[in-house]
Amino acid sequence: MSKINDLMARGTELLGSDYAILCGAMSWVSERHLVSAISNAGGFGVIACGAMTPDLLDAEIAATKALATRNFGVNLITMHPQLFELIDVCAKHGVAHVVLAGGLPPKGSLEAIKASGAKVICFAPTLALAKKLIRSGVDALVIEGMEAGGHIGPVSTSVLAQEILPALADKVPIFVAGGIGRGEAIAAYLEMGASGVQLGTRFVCAIESIAHPNFKKAFLRASAREAIASVQIDPRLPVIPVRALRNAGTEAFTAKQREVANKLDTGEVDMMAAQLEIEHYWAGALRRAVIDGDVENGSLMAGQSVGMVSQEESAAEIIATLAQQAESALRARD
Repeated sequence: MSKINDLMARGTELLGSDYAILCGAMSWVSERHLVSAISNAGGFGVIACGAMTPDLLDAEIAATKALATRNFGVNLITMHPQLFELIDVCAKHGVAHVVLAGGLPPKGSLEAIKASGAKVICFAPTLALAKKLIRSGVDALVIEGMEAGGHIGPVSTSVLAQEILPALADKVPIFVAGGIGRGEAIAAYLEMGASGVQLGTRFVCAIESIAHPNFKKAFLRASAREAIASVQIDPRLPVIPVRALRNAGTEAFTAKQREVANKLDTGEVDMMAAQLEIEHYWAGALRRAVIDGDVENGSLMAGQSVGMVSQEESAAEIIATLAQQAESALRARD
């Protein structure tokens, strides 16, 4: 048995995949084509529900099931106003793995997912929260560092891994995410106790990814230092920073925050509505770039590993390369 399979055993058993390599749920990118391609290639694809309505998610899961021969999951945002209806949609389709992202799961949500027989995977940005989630019955955790693309926390992947893996890796399978672009890094996290990894940026330029050619071109050209985190304008508006390639859209987001902060001032919106408005803004800005190809004004969400994305290749080739690099690194330590 290969060393990578050995170290990933708990992860692959949980996911039902050949490799415990999850694809991060990227809005507009992680849809039926990429998700099924990654799962069929032995990884684990995850549909990004994002701001989808229950009807849209229903159609997306059905379409993915038609293409996928292997397990895949669905990522739901905890602050989605229709979270429980989305959970029902997943249950209706017999989705076996639900990933909850974006904060502490609301009361009853874990129970609702588990009632359908599905496994629950949650994001844990701190050791304290990770412990709390394990106590509440999650089946696995993702710990994601600030090097990741899209919404990010304040702590780096390497620090989170050192804090959380030694303390909790024996309790539940833990997947490490953020800034991973090569198999050598996967090997290192597996040796620290991780059961697998999650990568997003590395899969954007997969042949099966429906991202616009302009979007892919921006990724192929970019270096790590161009993937920058957004700045919070107003301390009252707890906007989760977003890492993306710098462009005119980056400036537009600053203006959008000011606009929403003014609405808070005048009482036009409350905090929840303000945050949802920001989320919808991101969904629209990302769509402009990913689907329409407007890479100047849209949002080019990318992790710092973007500098390691050098060509367009199939999902199967990406997974095979990562696995081979990890295996070589592990064998070299013998």
